[in-house]
Parts: sequence; C-alpha cells; structure tokens
Amino acid sequence: MQDIRLVLTIPKGVITATSLGVQGLAKHGSPGSGKHFKGRKLMADLALKGMKPDFTYLDEGRWRDAEGDTIGALAAAAAGKRTKTALSNNAFSCTPIGAYRRVFLVKTAGEVMEMGKRERLHDFPDSRGYEDMSPSDVAAAVGIPAPEHRRRRTYLVMCPIQFLLISNLTPVEYAWYATHKPGKMFRQLVFAELENKQFYMAAQSRFHDAERELESQPAKKTKTIFSGDCINEVPFHAWYGYDNAKEGGLYAADSRHIEVWRFPGEIPSAWDRVIG
Repeated sequence: MQDIRLVLTIPKGVITATSLGVQGLAKHGSPGSGKHFKGRKLMADLALKGMKPDFTYLDEGRWRDAEGDTIGALAAAAAGKRTKTALSNNAFSCTPIGAYRRVFLVKTAGEVMEMGKRERLHDFPDSRGYEDMSPSDVAAAVGIPAPEHRRRRTYLVMCPIQFLLISNLTPVEYAWYATHKPGKMFRQLVFAELENKQFYMAAQSRFHDAERELESQPAKKTKTIFSGDCINEVPFHAWYGYDNAKEGGLYAADSRHIEVWRFPGEIPSAWDRVIG
C-alpha cells in the first residue's frame, strides 16, 4: 500500500498530497545545491484518516472548498501522482496547528531532520490585548508570573509573514501578544528564538536604536529589525536550543495556546554538516 502524505510547507504556505513521503517531497522540491541556491523550509506532516484530512480547516469565508480540494489531491496521489497540490496559497492560516503530526527542518538540497518531542507550553485564558500594555501586563493577561529579570530576545517569525524582531517578552508572552495585538494580530504563527542578534541582517544601528527604544519606553514590547526572506538568512544552528544546552525549538501558537517542538536529543552529524 502506498504511503500517502499530506504536507504543509512553511513559509510558502502550500499543502501537497504526495506518494513520495516527506523526505522524497523535500528532495523533489529542492532548488539545488546548498552552495548555490537558497531553499530552507519547514514541513509539517498533517493528520490523515484514510484518504481524508483528520482535522477541520479553519473558516475562510467559503471562498474555496479546502476540504474538497484536499480530498481530491489525496485521491490523485493514491492513483499514482507523485505530488498534487491541495491548497496553493494561504494554507498556513487555515490549517490548525493541532493538525501537525510531525515537523521537519529542510535544508536547501532537500536534507530533512525531524524535530523531537512536542510540548504544549501554555493554554491562553480568555483575555484581550490593548494598546500600551507593559510586558508585566502581558504576563498578567497570559496568566503567568512575570520573569524576575527580563532579557532582550531575538525572534525569527517564519509564518504568516517573515521578519526578525527584538522583544522584551518571553516566547509564551510573545505568542499571546502576537495573536491578541489590537489591529495587528495574527491568527496563528510559527517562530523561533535565536541565539544572538544576527547583526549581519541589518545595519547595527537598527539593533542599537531598537534596544534603546525598548529600554526607554515601558510599554514597548517588540521592535521589528528586518522584514523579508529571513529563514534563508539565518542558519538552523542559530536557533535557541539547537545544541540542547538551552530550552528552545520551533514554536507554534494560535489565540488559544502555544506549543513547541524541541530539537532531537542528538542532531544527526550528516545533516548538521550539510551547507544550506
């Protein structure tokens, strides 16, 4: 029997039904050698029950039949197609993060590494964001104690848009704030904390100005440094927790909760050595 998979690619936001498996799909979609092209991505293996998605897509206002298109793509893959697109755009925002069964980091030439255990970090209470919240206000809204000492954190947001920011908020606080921020809230997001500020991504003055702004304005919680193709500019080993010396990983959140996929206990040396 064929091993049919339904795979969400991030940050592109496409869902593909495939008979190639996750690793085969990654190789199939690779742009080439990591020395000459850029093509880092994440792949989420989505829940299936038979030849149907084992989850319900989030409402999109009926502008397309996401479930019907997915069932059709799965049927095409089962009939012999190597790949068949189910949703070609905006799939990330309508696919609940609870549908993810396994998550993989993919390097440019198609090498994959499955992330380790999944943890549910926090369930958000029914609270609302408002302008001029302080970091302590955010902690109270989330229902967690504010950290005794706050440190500047650098976050790489990969979906629904890509950008690099500095923040006074912890990952749990930032996830709540990003999904409850008045006028700018995300339906859900995927992000990682980085080990350092990645100064090469913008003029250092941008970073220094951002830190001064966060320091001088108590209600300031985040400051964007760079918007663009961030995932291809930041190596996976720069993610917090890659070396397992600190707790980190890949965070996914919606307005109700936040989860994290930790790095595996041992990073495969063959994957670690590959450029890209």
